[in-house]
Amino acid sequence: MDYYETLEINRNAADADIKKAYRRLALKFHPSSNREAGSAERFSRLGEAYDVLSDPRKKATYDKFGAEGLRDGIPPEFGTGGAWSSKYTYHGNPDKTFKQFFGGDNPFADFYTNEVPLQFGGLQPVVVKTQDSPIERDLHLSLDDIFHGCTKKIKISRRIMNEDGYTSSIKDKILSVDVSPGWKDGTRIVFPKEGDQGPNSIPADIVFIVRQKSHPLFVRQHDDLIYKANVSLEMVSPVTRGFIISQPWV
Repeated sequence: MDYYETLEINRNAADADIKKAYRRLALKFHPSSNREAGSAERFSRLGEAYDVLSDPRKKATYDKFGAEGLRDGIPPEFGTGGAWSSKYTYHGNPDKTFKQFFGGDNPFADFYTNEVPLQFGGLQPVVVKTQDSPIERDLHLSLDDIFHGCTKKIKISRRIMNEDGYTSSIKDKILSVDVSPGWKDGTRIVFPKEGDQGPNSIPADIVFIVRQKSHPLFVRQHDDLIYKANVSLEMVSPVTRGFIISQPWV
């Protein structure tokens, strides 16, 4: 069996090409979607071809020594370059390979959400993407920050899909929040779709919620700054026992 021919790719195919070919053909010939004679056998051959070509060591052996080198093993002197020197036998379970590729016990979980089934009969799978729930974080600001305005830099770490469309990695990003003078406690700043990326989901919005820190001298009431002071009775008229100085916020 020619593994490259089985996956309908050339011998110079990159890893991403191997994955794309297996994804397309395995879905096409999976017994759940294809009842034609010979489809189960084709599905099994696809599993073995992907099992070999997706593994760098097995692929290196196959490219240099062919199927015989995999099946019978190769001389030790040829194994120093990292090639597969042991005898290789496919485990014979294409469903296992299929589930490992797509992840989880449900082999079709990567292709639908919210219990929307696959559409068979020659049609491509219908993918319904849903957006993850917003990620909310408090943004603590001092009274001076809110009074004068400022810019806050916030570093986040999120999962990014790699170019192959199957794997992901964690990367940092700096979000810039421009605080306008007069913002109130509870103001929400939304960064659309800055959450983790997934193959079949829309990244969540990241939402920062303004939380005003307490101030040692002033208390904010709506658009006013209130300053409370203790004074001696000598400074207070008989009618009043204290006073409040109010300064407009804006």
